[in-house]
Amino acid sequence: MNYLKIEKEKLHPMVVELNTLLADYHIYYQNLKNFHWNVLGSNFFELHRKFEDLYNDANIKIDEIAERILTLHYHPTSKLSDYIKLSSIAEASAQKSDLEMVSCVLENQSRLLQQMYIVIDKAEKINDEGTKDLIGGYIRALEKQSWMLNAFLKSSNAQIIELISNHRN
Repeated sequence: MNYLKIEKEKLHPMVVELNTLLADYHIYYQNLKNFHWNVLGSNFFELHRKFEDLYNDANIKIDEIAERILTLHYHPTSKLSDYIKLSSIAEASAQKSDLEMVSCVLENQSRLLQQMYIVIDKAEKINDEGTKDLIGGYIRALEKQSWMLNAFLKSSNAQIIELISNHRN
């Protein structure tokens, strides 16, 4: 049964980008595990828990991305050596301070978002609503996670830009 309304040839470029996103998520996941195991300092309890939440979320997304690739009649990349070659995210060292770890997570999330936008662009070109819906939800959630981690790195006296609108009749 052909439940896809997209020609297989048109899917290939997008699936390549989905596999890149899958690779990025695997390296991101491993970096989070690394930080979860190795975080030290006064933020230990908070970050240990946060890194665990983030890697659990990444693990779910890894499975969903692989299943989307299978839904599109392709095989997901599944070798660690291929993930390392494909990913734009580098493996992180455990020799980082707690705040350096958070900064690294933010950089990893930025790279994930960049790849998600590439996937969305490819999906829009072939009218792949399923992939657009999946990745669109990921973008929204990751932007929120990034905002919170970025706020964690700010000093307590940092200011958020306040927009005050004066409407006069």
